[in-house]
Amino acid sequence: MQKRDHLRRLPAEYYRGNAIIHWNLTILNRKQGWLSAVFLYRFRELLTHTAFRYELACPIFCLMPDHFHMLWMGLSETCDQLLAMKHFRKTTNDSLRRLGYELQDQAYDHVLQDEEKKEIALREVVEYIARNPERAGLIQPDEFASYKFSGCIVPGYPELRLFEPEFWGKFDRIITFLRNAGLTRHP
Repeated sequence: MQKRDHLRRLPAEYYRGNAIIHWNLTILNRKQGWLSAVFLYRFRELLTHTAFRYELACPIFCLMPDHFHMLWMGLSETCDQLLAMKHFRKTTNDSLRRLGYELQDQAYDHVLQDEEKKEIALREVVEYIARNPERAGLIQPDEFASYKFSGCIVPGYPELRLFEPEFWGKFDRIITFLRNAGLTRHP
């Protein structure tokens, strides 16, 4: 039996509550061919269900030909992103396997520290993720807003669109509201 070399994780408490984490999941052997408009809609569905179930928001996701990035934000003290990721990986792998693909054994994560959670720094992380397709040569420089495999998921707000001029103002108000009122109450 082959011994697996797992990435080290921070203690579990770093993944709970209002944590903000940049997740990077890679397709096994960096195999390509799974990324399509149909899979994008399945991905959004799975991410939406995960977000509701585990009380989190995703201000950006970016699907690349052999991996994908997500930035997750906990919306309540009961949010546990390790459990959320376990659920998300299982349901995503179920869908990928139907296409002949699967995820590598473990997701890479970067738990944002206090300085990285501040408004300007957080927006820089989002832009870094959004610019992955241009760094890979999939789109022209500064065309990241047009990449069709990027977006955001905020439970209960399907109309919220990443890269629209008013996105950050709306997003900040919604996140504040959801953290104060919970997912089941609406304004």
